[in-house]
Amino acid sequence: MKGRIKQSLVYWCYGITGDKWDIEKMCQVAKDLGCKSIELAEPKDWPTLKKHGLVCALSPNGMPGAPFMKGFNNPAYQPEVIARTTEMIDASAAAGFPSVIAFTGYKWRDAENPKSGEISLEEGADNCVKGLKQIASHAEKKGVTLCLEHLNTRDDSHPMKGHPGYQGDDCDYVANIVRRVGSPRVKMLFDFYHVQVMNGDLMRRVEQCKDVIGHIHTAGCPGRGELDDAQEINYPPLMRKLLDIGYQGYVGQEFIPTRDALAGLKQAVALCDV
Repeated sequence: MKGRIKQSLVYWCYGITGDKWDIEKMCQVAKDLGCKSIELAEPKDWPTLKKHGLVCALSPNGMPGAPFMKGFNNPAYQPEVIARTTEMIDASAAAGFPSVIAFTGYKWRDAENPKSGEISLEEGADNCVKGLKQIASHAEKKGVTLCLEHLNTRDDSHPMKGHPGYQGDDCDYVANIVRRVGSPRVKMLFDFYHVQVMNGDLMRRVEQCKDVIGHIHTAGCPGRGELDDAQEINYPPLMRKLLDIGYQGYVGQEFIPTRDALAGLKQAVALCDV
């Protein structure tokens, strides 16, 4: 491998779906493929990662259930989100891991009830900025970066292919929240799959968001499958674009396997190794 792109495997894609590998199997696959990280692994699995010389490039936020539903945009959930995220910042700092994921949350006042009324885009952004500012100084002290994720709301075919109701479904909306917070430890999680579904124009958007990108995810589009010639995103030039803008973070392979998981990962890792 050239190794100029630091690649990571995303735990849920292979530990929960697909072949349902255990953490030992995932660590071995990551090492065999030259990947440096298994991300979104729970803290209980971190000693195993460390045993294999791997890191968790992006830690979970600690929220129970579907962690993207209850986020910083909703005052009803914000205290718990801040408390749990702070715990994960502390745990990540202690482990020497770089980042923790964050979410805007769903737009409904009761995240699980679309009939409960909506939080406006303006209010949601203001709430996110307020909440993220409360935790940003702590993240700065601990040297851990919060990565606010943009998710698509168009795909309703599968609970992990799209998230109808998620407020942060516009790339510029999420990027502007991050800019308003104004902290070097609050960045954007730029997921090529989700951005392609909602916004497209990927190459130019990477350039426009280069000041706020803190983490990258991949997947084939449409369908969130493998990075092969049956999908529409051309990954090698996007990887080269990341190098051009000086991106030094990780690229997490976050696709849902539709065939042999190891074969799909080998193909994806080779494709992104520019």
